[in-house]
Amino acid sequence: MLTQPTLLLNKEKCLANIERMANKARESKAVFRPHFKTHQSATIGNWFRDYGVECITVSSVKMAVYFAEQGWSDISIAFPANIREWPVINMLAAKINLNIVVESQETILFLEKHLSHPVGTYIKTDTGYGRTGIPAEDYAAMQALLKPLKTCKNLIFIGFLCHAGHTYETSSPSEIQSILDSSRQQLLALKTFMAHDFPLIQLSYGDTPSCSIANNFEDFDELRPGNCVFYDDTQASLGACSIDDIAVAMACPVVALHPERHQVIVHGGAVHFSKDSLTKNGKIHYGTVIRLNDLHWDTGQTLGHITKLSQEHGTITLLPEHINQVKIGDMLAILPIHSCLTANLMKGYTTNTNEKLSMMP
Repeated sequence: MLTQPTLLLNKEKCLANIERMANKARESKAVFRPHFKTHQSATIGNWFRDYGVECITVSSVKMAVYFAEQGWSDISIAFPANIREWPVINMLAAKINLNIVVESQETILFLEKHLSHPVGTYIKTDTGYGRTGIPAEDYAAMQALLKPLKTCKNLIFIGFLCHAGHTYETSSPSEIQSILDSSRQQLLALKTFMAHDFPLIQLSYGDTPSCSIANNFEDFDELRPGNCVFYDDTQASLGACSIDDIAVAMACPVVALHPERHQVIVHGGAVHFSKDSLTKNGKIHYGTVIRLNDLHWDTGQTLGHITKLSQEHGTITLLPEHINQVKIGDMLAILPIHSCLTANLMKGYTTNTNEKLSMMP
């Protein structure tokens, strides 16, 4: 019996999500290199193997070590290399095919000097997101980075890697498709410009909304979506998935009732969900509330939304017709806004068959 906040996982939905994305990559003749930062689980990682996945993406050196210990031998760390971690990077590079991401000459020169084992190297490329990376149109900056890479013995230049995270700021699938198309053209132009010196340049693209909505990934050598393994309320709101594709839900116990304001309090706060939010009809919410029956949730009817989060408390505003249907001690299911952050906070899953799955410590 569930007694406290628990992250539930529907295995069938999860497997269907993996299969769908693996098939898309295969049809476009691109390598599916899924980002494992979403689930961070050895067991879930192994599910990908059944769909032909042999290489993965992670977001930290620590995560690369964890999955290397689980038998993954081709890992990309899709986060700007932290030179302070060079000894662990070097240790990993001695055992597996390791790829890193750079975006400064300082990083390139430092790692080339300190590493003794070769690592594949991508240049972090910004195609419009604006978070970090070298702007794709800044050919001078790219050439400045490629100049030392030409003579490096330990940093083996592979190509350009981007994350089109600005798809999360869109309001329609057509906008998402436009970002994908724009990113593709920017990367192709960059590849063409640098082809004389580096004729084998590869293009690595990662972003769940566009990888979910689009079907044509021609010109990309690999796809790195991560959130597609679970999806979440944000992906559904963007049109990247249906609400029935969401493979995780938080089960939270009702601890207090406030029918006069159409609200109930659950044990489930920011330490369980994070404080990522969505704005719908001008109102902010932190998750969609639906019915829970044992370990199974029902997406057929929305009961309300989490409208306020503190550390442990979640305030749910119920639709008026449901306020008298909820009582203290009930367990409600909440579709998270951001499944990656929720999973990272919860550190484990309970499947719909009551199997307990652990995550990276």
